Amino acid sequence: MSDKNKAFFGHPIGLSTLFASEMWERFSYYGMRALLVLFLTAQFATGGFDMAELDAFTIYGIFTGLVYVTPIFGGILADKVLGQRKSIYIGGVTMAIGQFLLASSAWLHGADTALETRQTLFYAGLGILIAGNGFFKPNISTMVGELYDNNDPRKDGGFTIFYMGINIGAFLSPLVAGKLGEQVAWQYGFLASGIGMLIGTTWFFLRSHTLGHIGMPPKVKSERVRLAINDWMNILVYVVAVVALIFGVILGWTAIPSAVSTGLIYLIAIGAVFVLGFNIFKGTSGKTEWSRIGVILVLALFNIFFWSGFEQAGTTFNIFARDNTQRMIGSWEIPATWFQSVNAIYIVIFAPIFSVLWTALDKRKLNPNTPMKFAWGMILLALGFVAMAIAYTRSTSGEEIRLVSPLWLCLVFLLHTFGELCLSPIGLSMVTKLSPPKLVSTMMGIWMGSFAAGNFVASQMKAISLKLQESLNMEIQVFWLIAIQSAIIAVILILLSPWLKRMMHGIK
Repeated sequence: MSDKNKAFFGHPIGLSTLFASEMWERFSYYGMRALLVLFLTAQFATGGFDMAELDAFTIYGIFTGLVYVTPIFGGILADKVLGQRKSIYIGGVTMAIGQFLLASSAWLHGADTALETRQTLFYAGLGILIAGNGFFKPNISTMVGELYDNNDPRKDGGFTIFYMGINIGAFLSPLVAGKLGEQVAWQYGFLASGIGMLIGTTWFFLRSHTLGHIGMPPKVKSERVRLAINDWMNILVYVVAVVALIFGVILGWTAIPSAVSTGLIYLIAIGAVFVLGFNIFKGTSGKTEWSRIGVILVLALFNIFFWSGFEQAGTTFNIFARDNTQRMIGSWEIPATWFQSVNAIYIVIFAPIFSVLWTALDKRKLNPNTPMKFAWGMILLALGFVAMAIAYTRSTSGEEIRLVSPLWLCLVFLLHTFGELCLSPIGLSMVTKLSPPKLVSTMMGIWMGSFAAGNFVASQMKAISLKLQESLNMEIQVFWLIAIQSAIIAVILILLSPWLKRMMHGIK
């Protein structure tokens, strides 16, 4: 094994390039995400949109869901046309533009600008972020997988290190962008997120030589390791087209009758399913490959349930931090957005430990199979929601809201972090190992699609609990509801684990 293949903590040097690029992209995303619900529900006088909580949750859910849908198509484009590198540049630049548009929607508050103009800029910014993420997200993860052979024992560890990079960015962004947006002015938070995205894209460009041929466009000769002038012109065309398309959709959507717009949504959804099915059918051959595809799809379904709970962090947990948590230290108030960093710092601390743990267990032949790791993730998620339910009851059981210790949220995030480490990096690694060679990015896109569904369901859990409460005429606390749901899913996963392990046909 060459020194270059062990140069980054015993891993290929290219991992350092992808690690830092993804860290800055996540800085951009999580800074904006920490602010989104608080910005939407903030009063007009402070520069927000004065939106009702459930409406803000729905916008949050649609956004965080769609940022995982577009990678399905970004993965296909990369596989068939662009290659991963060009896709990452297109995604990075467009996402920076999206962040700057969000900043402008806040900046124009109080500047005699019509509310409709601010809303157009805001929704265009969200749309461009969604599209840019589709180009970026599946392809950088795919490139991590291509650094290793399928049976390289370092592969899971490599993804865990990569996941730690994601969470360094997620830790820093609420501290910087959250602080600026929540306590200085909303626009500065979004501006900081956009600058972070530009830094990540620039780093990827400067360090692209460490990746060798990985991620180059399809059918390019193997000795080529850099993009040509035509490739850069192609990237520019895609960026301009994406921005123009999103603005066209935003401006034209309100002019379309609601029946037509609803029909278009169904048509797009049906077409997407058809395209995915066709690509999978065309790229898969033999019983073993079909069996492994089946494992990915089954675990993607369970992944939805995990994230429908975990992603309460940006909605109900965010509101709980703002309204139910004691945040005063003397005369200084901890920004509510800072609690969004707690999970990330736990990941940074514990990801290396889990990486070593899986390797040590594997040497002793005690390493749980992938479905069992998913089951452990669901168990830990359920325990976190039990703690959250107790904290919420302590805060709201009296005639007035009683502020509870921030340690409650810290405990919940700790349990959820352990669950995430059992499931999320393992899932990314699993997709790259089980996918047929021609479908790696496509299946990574489908995996991201399960995150999409989980994020949207997460945004609706509060509304679901209220509807259940109304129909059953009894109190249904959302945190108890998710705790019970997660425990049931964990039991099902344990029962299915032996069957799913056989379907993986020797891939660990």
